[in-house]
Amino acid sequence: MPYLGSEDAVKELKRALSNPHIQADRLRYRNVIHKVIRHMTQGVDVSSVFMEMVKASATVDIVQKKLVYLYMCTYACQKPDLALLAINTLCKDCSDPNPMVRGLALRSMCNLRMPGINEYIQQPISSGLRDKASYVRRVAVLGCAKMHSQQGDVEVDGTVVNELYSLLRDPDPIVLVNCLRALEEILKGEGGVVINKPIAHHLLNRMAELDQWGQSEVLGFLLRYNPRTEEELFDILNLLDNFLKSNHTSVVMGATKLFLVLAVEFSSVQRDVLGRLKGPLLTASASESKEMCFVALCHVREILSSMPGHFSSHYKKFFSSYNDPHYIKSQKMDILCELVNDENVNNILEELRICCTDVSVQLAQTAIFAIGRIAKTYSEKCVKILSQLLEFNQEHITSAVIQTFRDLVWLRPQCITKVCPALPGCEEIIQDNEGKLALIWLLGMHGDLILNVPYILEDYVDNIKTETSPLVKIELLSALVRLFLSRPAECQDMLGRLIYYCIEEEIDMAVRDQGLFYYRLLATGVNEAKQVMNSPKSDPTLSVLVEQTNQPINTWVPDFNTLMPLCDRKHGVSLTAGSEEAVVPFASDHLVSGN
Repeated sequence: MPYLGSEDAVKELKRALSNPHIQADRLRYRNVIHKVIRHMTQGVDVSSVFMEMVKASATVDIVQKKLVYLYMCTYACQKPDLALLAINTLCKDCSDPNPMVRGLALRSMCNLRMPGINEYIQQPISSGLRDKASYVRRVAVLGCAKMHSQQGDVEVDGTVVNELYSLLRDPDPIVLVNCLRALEEILKGEGGVVINKPIAHHLLNRMAELDQWGQSEVLGFLLRYNPRTEEELFDILNLLDNFLKSNHTSVVMGATKLFLVLAVEFSSVQRDVLGRLKGPLLTASASESKEMCFVALCHVREILSSMPGHFSSHYKKFFSSYNDPHYIKSQKMDILCELVNDENVNNILEELRICCTDVSVQLAQTAIFAIGRIAKTYSEKCVKILSQLLEFNQEHITSAVIQTFRDLVWLRPQCITKVCPALPGCEEIIQDNEGKLALIWLLGMHGDLILNVPYILEDYVDNIKTETSPLVKIELLSALVRLFLSRPAECQDMLGRLIYYCIEEEIDMAVRDQGLFYYRLLATGVNEAKQVMNSPKSDPTLSVLVEQTNQPINTWVPDFNTLMPLCDRKHGVSLTAGSEEAVVPFASDHLVSGN
């Protein structure tokens, strides 16, 4: 938004730029141009001084030229007629003896966003591609891509493409990388730049001359080349070997991906390369840059999906720091779950136990669910820790623990005798629907092991009219019917009241239909109802679905060193609910068994 008094300020600048006394003083003249640029960046419309700024470009002062060219590139689209006057100056500067001026003028011409500019920049670009100065050639190569993008859907100029391919042999390494980028942009409609054997070997031999960004770019382009013989393959791998030792993580990751892609048929080579990647990934995961740390942790998880325990000897590297953000702590906890073994289980569980009392509700629950994942293997130790967490009487902790207990007893039925004593009293703390669903399911499924279950469920029945979640009502109905079949005298009255409410007063059709279903089922007889409701209380065979299986390395190699590992994808299927939909199978498992 223009500042107050901006019109007067622009008029003053226009007069100053036209003042011959100011023009004669180089510093004063440059300061006025600085003010114009400052106003431009602040949102003030200074397009009215375009003509004066064009005149100011006729100078030997490179700093002043840069400022003027910046101005012209900004307002050329608004003043296309006047911008044509500036092109003469730019074309003249493209022949200046100073290579910095030539490159600056050519870059500015390519940045002029105005119709018909291509006919003016073709000749300067063509001359720039053959310029003696490497800086000018760099600018000219990128100018080819800009010129092509401004032409739209016009057919690709084969002459320019051939010129760029020939410049891949340019002695300047930045020109080489710019050629690859320009060719990729120009030929994107045809699949991008073609990497054949001579080009691939030339790029490999020039890799040492490039900076880290150039090396990363070239490694990405080399993924398109497929060696024809095994001998050639290992020659390329030998050339790439040094880049696995680079000090720059981006180069190491790019070289690793190229190794993995080329050695797709040699799993031992792939595993050896991933073993050498361990050090750089551990270093990156401890980086002060939280973004780099997160990316490294995501790639660690990707590797662990194929090589479980690959980082087990360095498990302490994944312990959380006090200043780690939530998303990094969550990644570290997921990784720790994959690294658990007999030697480190106590230390990892202690680390997760500390996280369970974090001030962040989400992080605390994530830590509890992580302990639940470990409990599938080390159930006794984990159940003890989870039971101790219930002593905090914190709503979010209790809810997460009960959800974990529900999933655990379904997969590990031997834990039920230790879980049931911890359930009474939790109903007074849990307020969220997820926790209620888990608790009611446990009470209904294993109520014969808990003495006062009918009294706990009776509290829920008495407050059924204030319950807002249909899923909780359905789960309560299922649990009470199941408990009635094993303890009829204690449950008959409350079950009758609950079914009556569901049929006569409930407005949710799903709850009403469930009530009618149970009413008709019980009306057929107790024995028939037991046959329908006698579903298994646990299913250890379900571990096949929830436990992670080792994936072949080649399944995730195409996504390696891309954004895909950063997606929030769970490795394997987790039964711990994250939404109400996820717990529906527990709320209606009797229907499944009834079918």
